[in-house]
Amino acid sequence: MTFRPELIDELLKEYRNPEDLMGEGGIVKQLTKALVERCLSAELSTHLAEEQGQPEVERPRNRRNGVSKKTIKGAVWRSREWGAA
Repeated sequence: MTFRPELIDELLKEYRNPEDLMGEGGIVKQLTKALVERCLSAELSTHLAEEQGQPEVERPRNRRNGVSKKTIKGAVWRSREWGAA
């Protein structure tokens, strides 16, 4: 995505020195904050929409919570067999 030069000029018109751009209240910090807030808001909206769209009966019971029956394939090392405590 590219930005129109007019938009960039509008954003930068009141900034005169590097501190205005990169300082504590500078445009870089403001834009970063706005971008992160928008991304988090969109992610939350998408997540909530997914949950609302899925009926309770069809929702998987073990959805990304890490609790499920797991089978280990291969040899299992036991500390007692090797003389460890």
